[in-house]
Parts: sequence; structure tokens; C-alpha cells
Amino acid sequence: MMHPSRRAYVEEAEPEHQGGGIDINSIPIDRDYDIPGAGAGIAPEKASALLSQFERKRLAATIAVPTDDGRVRAKLRELGRPVTLFGEGPADRRDRLRELLTEQAQAQQAGGQEGADVDMQDVDAEEDEEAEEGEEEFYSRGTDELLQARINIAQYSIPRAKKRIGFQKKEATISLRAHAKFRKEVKDRLQTFELQGSQTAGDRHVSMTRISPNGKMVATGNWGGQVKLIDIPTLEPKRTLRGHTNKISGLAWMPGATLPESNVSEESVNLASGGAEGQIHLWSLSQDTPISTLSGHSQRVCRVEFHPSGKYLASASEDTSWRFWDVETTTELLLQEGHSRGVYAVSFNTDGSLLASAGLDSVGRIWDLRSGRTVMILDGGADGHIKPIYGLDWGSDGHRVLTASADGWIKCWDVRKVQRSGGIGAHTSAVSDVRWFKGLDDPVDGIPPGEDEKGFQIPKKSGTFLVSAGFDHKVNIFSADDWGLVQSLSGHTGPVASVDVSRDGRWIVSGGHDRTVKLWGRNDSTGMFDD
Repeated sequence: MMHPSRRAYVEEAEPEHQGGGIDINSIPIDRDYDIPGAGAGIAPEKASALLSQFERKRLAATIAVPTDDGRVRAKLRELGRPVTLFGEGPADRRDRLRELLTEQAQAQQAGGQEGADVDMQDVDAEEDEEAEEGEEEFYSRGTDELLQARINIAQYSIPRAKKRIGFQKKEATISLRAHAKFRKEVKDRLQTFELQGSQTAGDRHVSMTRISPNGKMVATGNWGGQVKLIDIPTLEPKRTLRGHTNKISGLAWMPGATLPESNVSEESVNLASGGAEGQIHLWSLSQDTPISTLSGHSQRVCRVEFHPSGKYLASASEDTSWRFWDVETTTELLLQEGHSRGVYAVSFNTDGSLLASAGLDSVGRIWDLRSGRTVMILDGGADGHIKPIYGLDWGSDGHRVLTASADGWIKCWDVRKVQRSGGIGAHTSAVSDVRWFKGLDDPVDGIPPGEDEKGFQIPKKSGTFLVSAGFDHKVNIFSADDWGLVQSLSGHTGPVASVDVSRDGRWIVSGGHDRTVKLWGRNDSTGMFDD
């Protein structure tokens, strides 16, 4: 129903439009209009500001900013800005640096400088450029000596792998019930480990401890550059080896050293050590000075490891490389790159065919020594470590390797599956070292267990547990089947830098920043193989 006030207007207008409706020529044209800038109801100035803000955020997201607070401070100092503001934390400081770099990039773009992107890359050039280079795999021609070494390693490792797999086939017939009962017996023994002795091993931090193959001596290295040989179980110093001028970072016993049945004499190479001055010394047990020195690394040598054959030595260094040496000729056979930061640890698998390397880039790599190729990268995406890797050790099964990191985790990687197979939140602080128990019944380097009176295969004790050292002042023992904590050994008053376990399972030795070497064992001094 129409309102009376409108009816008069409609009645007056109807005669004009009867018949044909509205004429197109009578439609009004309005040329005085505005198109909204960013949406209905938004002023053009505000829309422009929003677009500018979005562009600024997009540009800021493309800028690589260091995550290390020390590098953030250095960059702020380089830009001439205050290194820190009142009440500012590391995260706030990093955000402030990002804002400054964004302003710098916008100014360069406004000035028409094409080099803006180059400057942004320079903020974290070491990480970004090295990451891009790391995606490219390249090969360089090796020497004839390296070729012969690869042939020798293949000939050495294949029979060992055959022997190992042969035992694993027998081991696969063991029932789950038998395994569970056997593992419980091992855990019961480990739960009774206690502190048996302590000895000051130098004027500075003890950085490395490695037990001799016969289990009667431990080699220790300290920050003063001394290598000391200490008796087990009395912990009395037997000899001090002098040759390094800086911190000891790596120690390794020659396979077969100190064993009467081996062909390694006291006058030959028994021990290798690496120091922060970049030198690797080879030692005998008959003199206090090195019998040979391996030179080549330009920075600190972190870890050293003998090949199972004893013919070769691998060394990891903060110069971002690991090197492969011929022990007899003391020549360098291979300089291997592949890490974006310092390499901290190296380890050979029990066959001698594979080498694992890991370091400060939080990434591990598995190398096939027979071909020189990378067969696996231990990053795992979300499963990988988020901080530097300090420890590395292979299991006696030949296909699993452990990595220990500053993020407090120990992770297990399976070369067969090419993926991570387990993980342990091992310590509340950095994990400095990890050692997988390799017992006297190792199927390759020992005498494998036989059958019981009923003809069933007896499980091996080798590889049933692992030990770790942490900056939380503890030495932890973990089961290797369910990764459960078996025992936590407390006694150090400072960070524990290194740990090792004897082949008979009788002793665990640790060394730390409290300058002491500590001996752990059962009160009855029995090992894993004492019934």
C-alpha cells in the first residue's frame, strides 16, 4: 500500500512513461565519482599505508638474520647501532636487527641499487651460501694410493660383513621370551654400578677418556695438552705423553693394542691423539714422545678414530673437513668436505666399510669408503638434531649409528631403512659423548656366543646397552632395546666431557671439567661375562 504523500508524485509522473517505459537518452550520467583504493569504506591514504606495510613485512621475511646472539651483536656493531638496549633480550635484539636490515634494504631499493639482495645475503652469508653449495654433490679425482686403499677396504670389509650377517641369521631364531629374560639379566647387573674411584688427571679440564682394548688402562686427555695413561682399577698414573701444545680433543686406541694375542707391539703405534693446535700424534707405549705426527688440518682436530683394520686413521676438524690417513706411511689419502661447519666426530662401522661424520652444523653423514659416496644424511627433517652433534658411535650390528647432540638428545639412525629409528632425551643439558657397548662376544671382533644345552642360540651381550656423558654432571646408562634409562651415575661436580666402557663390561670411565677421572663398576668388580 502506497503512502498518500507518494501517490500524488507517482500519478503526476505516470503520463510521461506510459507505453515505452524509460528512454535510454533520459538516463542521467554522473562523471563525478571516486573508486575506493583498497576496499569499500577505506580511504586511499590508509589503503596505501596498508599495502606499504604488507610489502615491508614481505621484504623482512626474505632477510636472513643470524640466530646466534653473538653474531647478532656483531652485526649491530657493524651497522653502528647500540649492541643492546635496556631490558632487551636475544629475541628482541634479533627482531631489532631485522627491522634495521629491512630499512636498509628499502633504502637501497628506493635508490635503485640492484645490490640490495646481495647485502641481505651477507647477513648470514656463511649459512645461506654454504647451504646452497651443500645441495650440489661433486667429485674430484683421487690418487692411486686412495684407490688402492678403497680396494683394500672392500676386500677387508666384505668377509667381516658376511661373518656378521651369518650370526645375525642365527640370532633371528632366538625367541622374544629368551631375549626379554636375557636383557633383564643385563639390566640387573648395570643397575648395581657405583662409583669405585676418582683421580685428578691434570691441572685443567679432562676432555677425553678412552679405555684400552684389554680393559686395564685408560688414556685421558686434558686441556693442558697432556695425554695420561692411568691404571685400572687403581687409577694410578702410569705414563704422561707430551707433545701437544693445546687442548686434547680426540683419543683412539689402535685395534689390538695392549692385547697379548695381537701383532701390535709396544714399540709400534698404539694410540692416536688430536689437539686444538691442529696436529695428530701417534704414540707407542715405550716412549713419552710421539713416534709420528700427521699435519694437514688448519684448525682444531676434534676426534680421531682408527679403522678396524688398523691401517688407516680418520680425523675430524673444525676446518669443516674430515681426513683419511695411511698410518704406516703417515700420508693423507683423502680430504673430505661435505659439512657447512666444523666436523666434530667420526666413527667407523664394525665392518670397516662405512664412516659416519657429524659436527657443528647439526647434520651427520654416512660415507661409503669403498666408493667415496654419501649413502645417508642424518638430518631427518623434523627428526634431526637442532644443535651441534658432539658424539657418534656405531653399534655392533653394523647398520645402526648413534648421534649425541648439544640439544640433549641421543638419536639412533638405521642405514638399512635410511631413517631415524629411535631417540632418547638423554640429558637435561648437552650430551658430550656416547659409547655403544662392544663386548667380548662381538660376532666380528670377538668370540660370538654359541648354543645352550638345548641347542638354542645364546643372545650376545655386545650392543645391549650404551653409556652417555652430559653437561648436567651425569653419566647415564641406557638399554639398547627400549632406550630406557637403566642407571644414572652422579659424582662429577662439573660437566662430564667424555665416557667409555670396557669390552668386558666391568668398568665405565668418565672425565670432566672437575679435572677428575672417575671409575664406575660393581662392588664385586665382576663384568658382563663373569657368571
